[in-house]
Amino acid sequence: MAKLRKFHDYLMEALADPKEARAYMRAALEENDPEFFLVALKDVVEAQGGVGKVAQKTKLNRQNIYSMLSKQGNPEFRSLWVLLKALGLKLSVESENSNAHKKAA
Repeated sequence: MAKLRKFHDYLMEALADPKEARAYMRAALEENDPEFFLVALKDVVEAQGGVGKVAQKTKLNRQNIYSMLSKQGNPEFRSLWVLLKALGLKLSVESENSNAHKKAA
C-alpha cells in the first residue's frame, strides 16, 4: 500500500503543474473511454486544489462536481466546459486521422 500512496503523491505533485495536467488529460482523451476521462479529470481537480476550490472558481455546487466525477457520472457538456476552464484546460477537436487530412490539404 505504501508504493500506491507514493505514486498517488507523485501524481498529485505532477498534476499541479498545468503542463502536466494538460498532457495527462490529452492522454485520457486518447483512450476513448468516458469513464477513464472522468477519473483523470478527478485526479486533476484533486491536484489543483480539490473540489472545494474548483467549486468556488466555477460557481458549481460541490455536490454536483462530486456527482460529475463519480463512477456513475455523466456531466452535462456545459458543466464539463466550466470545470475544464476553471482548471485552465479546454477541449479541442481534431481529425481522427490527422495524417490523411494533411495529405489532402
